[in-house]
Amino acid sequence: MVKRAAGALLSAIRIDHDSPRLLATQITSSIREIILAGGLRGGDRLPATRILARDLGVSRTTIVEVYERLISEGLLEARTGAGTFVSETVHIGDNGAVTGSPEAPKTEKAVARPPVAIGAGFAIRLPHTIRAFTTALPAVDMFPVAQWTRQSNKHWREQRDLVLGYGSPAGFPPLRRAIVAHLKANQGINCDEDQIFVTNGAQHAFHIIASMLLKQGDKVWFENPGAIGAQNALRAAGGELVPLPIDSDGLDVAAGLADAPDFRLAFVTPLHQQPLGVTMSLERRFALLNAAENADAWIIEDDYDGEFYYGTHPIPTLKSIDHADRVFYVGTFSKTLFPALRLGYILAPPSFIGILNHLFNTWLPSAPLNSQAIVAGFMDEGHFATHLRRMRRIYTERYQVLMRCASELLDGLLTLKPTDTGLHTTGRLASGLAENTIAEAANDAGITVTPFGRYAMTPLDKTGLVLGFSGVPPEDIEQGVRGLARILGAELAQQQKTSRLDISS
Repeated sequence: MVKRAAGALLSAIRIDHDSPRLLATQITSSIREIILAGGLRGGDRLPATRILARDLGVSRTTIVEVYERLISEGLLEARTGAGTFVSETVHIGDNGAVTGSPEAPKTEKAVARPPVAIGAGFAIRLPHTIRAFTTALPAVDMFPVAQWTRQSNKHWREQRDLVLGYGSPAGFPPLRRAIVAHLKANQGINCDEDQIFVTNGAQHAFHIIASMLLKQGDKVWFENPGAIGAQNALRAAGGELVPLPIDSDGLDVAAGLADAPDFRLAFVTPLHQQPLGVTMSLERRFALLNAAENADAWIIEDDYDGEFYYGTHPIPTLKSIDHADRVFYVGTFSKTLFPALRLGYILAPPSFIGILNHLFNTWLPSAPLNSQAIVAGFMDEGHFATHLRRMRRIYTERYQVLMRCASELLDGLLTLKPTDTGLHTTGRLASGLAENTIAEAANDAGITVTPFGRYAMTPLDKTGLVLGFSGVPPEDIEQGVRGLARILGAELAQQQKTSRLDISS
């Protein structure tokens, strides 16, 4: 509970002036129930007697009597010169209620929707602890907090309706304009401000698009292995995911046409396939666009880390060659700035501007105005572009440290695949090593490596590990590689020993 200078708000107290029970007894019972239900915790400060008396419209003498009763029960304690507090000895169970409280109602009877609609069968999200080699994390240790704070302070000096109001449901106009400028200059995408819709992160964007396009059971082409958050968002919207293999050119469009020619939606990460890191070839991109046009289907392009390329030229997006306006382009600030922002955006085809405006203006939750305004200022003043350039240098350095250490310590154990884009790379395990076994042992040692199978909807013909490097300082990368080498070496030795025993027997 948030502590306030005047003490906790106790608005839940109800007084019945027609009841034969004394006012002090009613108030005592109410405060006792609040404490035992977890509404007040040990150490929380209560209002001064005169303040609570004023709030409840009773005499101060009544509140003094209430506090004295609760102090005698051991629920409150008076601290000279400080006030009245909930006793530190009060212990409430982890569920926020006293031990022995009535059994909760059975949720199976309360839930009105089928289990799939509330998460059954959904993939569990990946861990995001900052350590080697957690994926999808930017370098939060290098974020320009001072610049961000100055931009935030500048925003809070704006007029009150801008700072404290609701704002435009589809997104803060200066941010929408800044996103358009960024996409034109950096991604080669020609678009207009009214095509941009700001969301509460990329997963929110996926769900909005899918909910708008899909009927229950509509076929969705999906990369296998593929992005876990997107899998869940599209399933939640009623889509029937059709897992399609990934080869050296990206999503296998021919397999999609064979398995589900009547698809309604396709989801792809063409710039840096999640998780395998493949870049979709130009030929395959045109094949996907043609398939969507022929099937009257649509495509979600998730550009989750496309700003981070380590070559001389950025890779063109699928949207930049989408002349039939079949692609919904989704971007996020979780990777370019930091995840806690929960800001993403949709670049919609022009034909969907009207319906999306209707959705955002009627019931869709808009992203926090303050965060949008700060990001807009950050972009307009050039800090965003400077930050991206700096992060590219930092990620290049961290990637090079990972590859150098892997070459020195993981030879014959784990072969890392070179990459020129993104925040992670992948590694193929030596024969005989099981990806899940290695991942579990690494986790026990404080190292995160993610098996390919973690992203898969159906069994894969390849095994390996995904290693993030962007959010990991160089010294932690080196330490992580050493730890991983020990784990892999020990496991390989055990496998070889078991194999020799099997042969001898």
